[in-house]
Amino acid sequence: MNPLLGVFFHWLGGLSSASFYVPYKRIRLWSWEIFWLTGGVFSWIIAPWIGAMIGTQHLFAVLGSTAPSVIWACVGCGALWGMGGLTFGLTMRYLGLSLGMAVALGLTTVIGTLGPPLVNGTLGDVAAKPGSLYTFIGIAVVLVAIVVVALAGHAKEKELPGEKEGLSEFNLSKGLMVAVFCGVMSSFFAFGLERGTPIKEASLAAGTGVLWAGLPVICIVLIGGFATNLVWSGYLIIKNRSAGEWIGKARPGAPAEKIPLLTNYLLAALGGTLWYFQFFFYTMGESQMGRFGFSSWTLHMASIILFSTLWGFALKEWKGTSARTQGLVWLGILALVGSTVIIGYGNYLAGLAG
Repeated sequence: MNPLLGVFFHWLGGLSSASFYVPYKRIRLWSWEIFWLTGGVFSWIIAPWIGAMIGTQHLFAVLGSTAPSVIWACVGCGALWGMGGLTFGLTMRYLGLSLGMAVALGLTTVIGTLGPPLVNGTLGDVAAKPGSLYTFIGIAVVLVAIVVVALAGHAKEKELPGEKEGLSEFNLSKGLMVAVFCGVMSSFFAFGLERGTPIKEASLAAGTGVLWAGLPVICIVLIGGFATNLVWSGYLIIKNRSAGEWIGKARPGAPAEKIPLLTNYLLAALGGTLWYFQFFFYTMGESQMGRFGFSSWTLHMASIILFSTLWGFALKEWKGTSARTQGLVWLGILALVGSTVIIGYGNYLAGLAG
């Protein structure tokens, strides 16, 4: 166990997650459902299985020896997580950036972190371990940071007229219901990883190194996520008649421009692979967190918010906002960085206690 190394891996995972949409933004003349599903094939199918086949000893023997109930539990959690991801956009639509992010990410962080040990009845044991106070303080700091970043987002919405798109559909009651659904469902990825513990143990028993033992679990959980996204994207493809874009044909009613197919496929592959790397590094980070492995979800969410916000500055999304608003953003960033240090220190103390 090396919690400092674990924090570093979680930061790499957060950077990957925060960066995956950058290549997508450069895709031209493809509808959302086309580039989302194309990139998703790399995110949820190709990259996970290649990673697991390279890093896991006897991958298919390990999965073949796993009880079907474990496999289906992981797939089911992945499908529920996929529903959360698909409703995230609706949360922003009805609540706006600031309130939507605060509710959805706050719930995802809390439930995904504390849910598995609470369901397993191990939360009390965890709380009694040395260093647990620092871990729980770190979790609380992440929630405070989410609120601070949300306040900055609200200020940005007010200062930049272009950020008010969609707020004409503001609906507090509907938005809160969608945000709660999104937050709860999105946390099921953490439950899926926890339910896949027998697969991880079998992988270790087969001779896989501790850093790579969780890779087969990701493959199974993401099958469920792929299924959910396939159903929704497929519906949109049929509705919008956009399937022809895969071979360079514009959908009916779209401008008759030449679609840069090779560039689009390469960008989708890059974005999809970057997305997968968040969980590739997540499992590596979790393997180093010892007794407080459940805190990995908090570190994951914190690092995503951290690097997403930094990307926002790099892409000049905060240009034109006031010094006060930018000060709130940087305060949130500092709080997120501080939370990872606090959680890492808590895991370090637990390691010293043996």
